[in-house]
Amino acid sequence: MSNFTGALLAELVRAGIVESVHNGHLALINSDGSVRAAIGDIDATMYPRSSIKSFQAAAMVRHGLKLNPQQLAIVCASHSGSAEHFAVVESILHGAGLTVMDLRNTPDVPLGRAERQSWGSNPPSQIAQGCSGKHAGMLATCVINGWETDSYLDPEHPLQIAIRQEIQSLIGDSVLSTTVDGCGAPLFAITTKNFALGAHKMRTSSDPVYQEVIAACLAHPEMVAGVGRLTTTLMKSVPGLFIKDGAEAVELLSLPDGRACVFKVSDGSDRAFPTILKAVLAAWDIDVTIDPVLVRGGSHITGEIRVSNSLTQL
Repeated sequence: MSNFTGALLAELVRAGIVESVHNGHLALINSDGSVRAAIGDIDATMYPRSSIKSFQAAAMVRHGLKLNPQQLAIVCASHSGSAEHFAVVESILHGAGLTVMDLRNTPDVPLGRAERQSWGSNPPSQIAQGCSGKHAGMLATCVINGWETDSYLDPEHPLQIAIRQEIQSLIGDSVLSTTVDGCGAPLFAITTKNFALGAHKMRTSSDPVYQEVIAACLAHPEMVAGVGRLTTTLMKSVPGLFIKDGAEAVELLSLPDGRACVFKVSDGSDRAFPTILKAVLAAWDIDVTIDPVLVRGGSHITGEIRVSNSLTQL
């Protein structure tokens, strides 16, 4: 029986006392594909959420989707919802002879804090939702292949079958179950270990499809997330680093030589992400400045979020 809670990844310490803990699962993969570290139960079933968008984008490119790098990057994105993001999403739709009205993702307001403030009191919309780039890519792929567009979110639609097959090819295993993601697209359950191995394969494969997808994201990190977001900031700071976050505290990282990491925080909170990411990058001998999460008591700093001994010793 799998251990859903996992092992300690990080803890919040206030005035020397552990106040809260963040448990989870983490798989760290070497450049040769071997497992360097396994924290928690990396064979437990998990939902990769938006962290898997590069895998989905690869399926689209393999089935004829032709976009410029900026457009392809936003297909892999959970974008913040800036005017530039909207323009790139619309350009994908217009190139396929479609409009925002053809999107079937769940309406929402922008994901980014500043972008949400700029949105004001406008009602939720499909284009503002952070997955609209992925959905635009899905629709464009359908048009290219002559597939029906109204039902593109059906798990048995040719597009979603192709995505499932692409994921299975990358992870070297079958998906464990299928449900619906928050944006309305099919969501395939896999394991933390297999997800990390798929990230490794994407970076080491000579397949031009994988190379095109990753190159697009590396060239346009501001499309993958947004200005001020940790994902974009780290991708800009560390040459060759690909990062993709997902809802319910899932994170994927990979480097050009095939080193990869996937972790899932069991309580669904991304509060400890900066601390965990810094520890993973340190294990790869990458020293990068990441603003710490401050624990305050009034106007004073009274504690910190620190990683577990397992992460410290990676």
